[in-house]
Amino acid sequence: MALTAERVRERVRGTILERVGDTPLVPLRRIAEGLPGRIWAKLESANPAGSVKDRAALWMTVAAEESGALRGGRVVLDATSGNTGVALALVGAVLGHRVELVMPDKVSIERKRMAAAFGATILLTDPLEGTDGAIREAQRLAAEKPQRYAYVDQYSNPANPLAHELTTGPEVWAQTEGRVTHFVAGVGTSGTVMGVSRALRPRGVRVVAAQPSEPFHGVEGWKHMPTALRPAIWDEDAADVHLMIPTEPALDMTRRLAREEGVFAGPSGGAAVLAAVRIAQAEPGEIVVLIADGGERYLSTPLWG
Repeated sequence: MALTAERVRERVRGTILERVGDTPLVPLRRIAEGLPGRIWAKLESANPAGSVKDRAALWMTVAAEESGALRGGRVVLDATSGNTGVALALVGAVLGHRVELVMPDKVSIERKRMAAAFGATILLTDPLEGTDGAIREAQRLAAEKPQRYAYVDQYSNPANPLAHELTTGPEVWAQTEGRVTHFVAGVGTSGTVMGVSRALRPRGVRVVAAQPSEPFHGVEGWKHMPTALRPAIWDEDAADVHLMIPTEPALDMTRRLAREEGVFAGPSGGAAVLAAVRIAQAEPGEIVVLIADGGERYLSTPLWG
């Protein structure tokens, strides 16, 4: 059965998972003041587990149920830099599946504790190997114990971009009443960019993909594609514009969002808004930027020190 928005809604009816999606769109008035383009922020922190990854986690889990991959009490397994893990843990708790997560040991303590609070088991890998090290360990576990695990693999799972094609993209179009001209998001798994591109590019919307400018960076959840393990779902041609964002200006913008707009975002949110500002400086239009999560899960990091 092909997964549809209607099928996912049917599976979660009467649960908190009904609240995944339909996140707010708010203007960034002060940060965009005087620029040719207007900037609107889509606040994914309004999802139940607090990030954009709620969408992919829900759709990947329902897809695994539909395919039979979770029969026999198999455990949901994935590698994560944090937010997908929290989201999978919440979805697993609601739908009755055990969840094991492989995370690099540099993930903020808040996200480790949130995932554990929802009942997930967490396996930590070498922080110096980053998310790629966690991916390799998850692949090893899945290959070693195929009867134990349903490895959802957010980096290659087609349900990840499908969630954004059928929910995020249509939401942006409806919330802007079809006036959106640009969509800006960061690249981690690339699911957001890939899915929204399929939904909005045919309508004439320019898609902007942002990623860190350095291999060793501080934008958690994003990948420096030239040096990282390439997600199987990623295709550069899905974006009209590719921007490389340096870490320190991204962190400065994250702080500005809180102090000037009242938007408490994580580092990737500041990085994405910095990319949107670059577009707004050069082109008029209605620019929607996706802010992936909230700043509360980074309070223990130097960002807010």
